[in-house]
Amino acid sequence: MESTHVISISNEEDSVVPVKEVKTLQFLFRQNKIHSSPAPITTSYPKDNKQKKSDHNIRKIIHSIKVGISLVLVSLLYILNPLFEQVGENAMWALMTVIVIFEFSAGATLGKGFNRGIGTVVGGGLGCLAAILAQCIGGIGSSIIIGTSVFIFGSVATYFRLVPSIKNKYDYGMMVLILTFNLVVVSGAHPGLKVWDIARERFLIILMGFIVCICVSLFVFPLWASDEFHDSIISRFHDLANTIEGCLEECCKMIDENENQASDGFSVCKSVLNSKSKDESLANFAKWEPWHGKFGFCYPWEKYLKIGEILRELAAFILAVGRCLQASKQPTASLRESNLVQLEPCEAIGSRLAWTLRELGDSMKQMMKCEAEAGTFLAKLKVLRTELSLVISTSMVAQLENEEVLAIASLVFLLMEVVEKVEELVKEVVELGDIARFRNHVTPVSS
Repeated sequence: MESTHVISISNEEDSVVPVKEVKTLQFLFRQNKIHSSPAPITTSYPKDNKQKKSDHNIRKIIHSIKVGISLVLVSLLYILNPLFEQVGENAMWALMTVIVIFEFSAGATLGKGFNRGIGTVVGGGLGCLAAILAQCIGGIGSSIIIGTSVFIFGSVATYFRLVPSIKNKYDYGMMVLILTFNLVVVSGAHPGLKVWDIARERFLIILMGFIVCICVSLFVFPLWASDEFHDSIISRFHDLANTIEGCLEECCKMIDENENQASDGFSVCKSVLNSKSKDESLANFAKWEPWHGKFGFCYPWEKYLKIGEILRELAAFILAVGRCLQASKQPTASLRESNLVQLEPCEAIGSRLAWTLRELGDSMKQMMKCEAEAGTFLAKLKVLRTELSLVISTSMVAQLENEEVLAIASLVFLLMEVVEKVEELVKEVVELGDIARFRNHVTPVSS
């Protein structure tokens, strides 16, 4: 008499209302039988690619207009005679400042402006000291002092500029520091020039350009790097949820219909895999931004970087699952025809994983804690592990060929890794909610 194992996954009554009901799938094996109940799917989906592109185009237009406004404001130093009499030709430094430091987001503008300010102050101050010392010595000694200081300072500053931790955050500041130092100290080669006065006037003009940039960036339709980073991470949860769900649903479709073309949804995974540099840049810019909207000071952007890293690892495994399904289509098709294995569990597992990812994304989007649901998430993922472990039994392996065993075993191993990464995401999102002080989830009271 055949043994039968039944594992049921209950659907909680307090779960969100699904958009559509996923049909109940029966997992039939020669030695095992598993039942899975439908998984609810949330109604919150990210914007489609066309909407994202349209929004980005609008943001680019806004940024271009803001740069034009800033250039007009600093041009008044030239246009208005009273101002020109005060600043003279030094007004060009204000124009250069706007062109150089005005970036797309407010955080990037603040960070670059801060780097330029510190580099100008430090480089100009040291340059003035070296130039005054050279003027005091005079003669051939002046040239020796200037040449030696330029060599030593340029070499040391360039070395520090190559240090990874400094290069990532302060590369522009170090470049400005080297440039300012050399401009000031070389100007000191002429005894008739008042180096200190020149440096002070240029610094004040640069400061004026910086103030114009900051005011326009912060108060005229501000574009926040923090909002872009936050939305980018959330969209990846939904994109990967759609991909894994579609990938495993396509498993049965490809085998039953013997299709020759695979789904092209894996471009999402490739996009996620290439997001590291963008995440690091946005996180760095977000740290410079002042308190605005839902993001306060010292917001845990490092935790977002950690979540982004796990999402990239998850995308790699999902991509591997898709390639595995494509490569093993012929062996798994023969298994289906022989009725040894039914691969419908793939579709149910995909629905469960997609549901969990969407719930985590919605938790971050609404900035609400999911501690109460975390236990439910982890329990369901644990059940998925059990289901996957029952896909291939010892008695079944003896009846399969090596190619067939390898195909199913590879798929099961990769799905195990996907489940593990989703478990890591659950824990990281819960920790983020605690650190960022997300709101507690409010359960509606029934009348």
